Amino acid sequence: MRIEDVFHNIPTLETERLILRKMTMEDQHDLFEYASDPELTKYTIWDYHRTMEDSIYYLQHVLTQYENAQVTNWGIILKSNQKLIGTCGFVYWAPEHHRAEVGYALSRKYWKRGMMSEAIQEVISFGFDNMDLNRIEARCNTGNIGSERIMQKCGMTFEGIIREQLLIKGQFEDIKLYAVLKKDLNHALLRGDI
Repeated sequence: MRIEDVFHNIPTLETERLILRKMTMEDQHDLFEYASDPELTKYTIWDYHRTMEDSIYYLQHVLTQYENAQVTNWGIILKSNQKLIGTCGFVYWAPEHHRAEVGYALSRKYWKRGMMSEAIQEVISFGFDNMDLNRIEARCNTGNIGSERIMQKCGMTFEGIIREQLLIKGQFEDIKLYAVLKKDLNHALLRGDI
């Protein structure tokens, strides 16, 4: 399977409360609203958006990824108000190893409501069902308890700490690695854990 075969036209996904769709330039105000929050980016490799131009630049980058059929993010749209409230998707995909990594960010207004877990579970299902994946990984800084909880709720298993793996905002950070295998998810579904 090739990346462009799946991502040449990234499909819209839907959950009970959310729509995961391609982002557009019309999303710039919603994006800036949450991405300009320094608390949101405390543990991310990217810094908070200081101006609308930062959000426009990010959207231009994502639109180029869509055009070039590259692995990228969906915009997370809350059905109840049709607002862009975050992003989630694949950070990388190694088709030859049937492995990919997910990443995500969510407006702080919507933390602790299970929305990101809902979105990531849909992305994980998409990966196993449409990308021929055997393994899906996710990573977070050791201090990012909220992100770690999302990984756990999505059936991922803690595999260890990668010491000083990333240089984030001028500091080497230890990173927690989580993963779920296709067979793990099938077993969890059968047990009713997810």
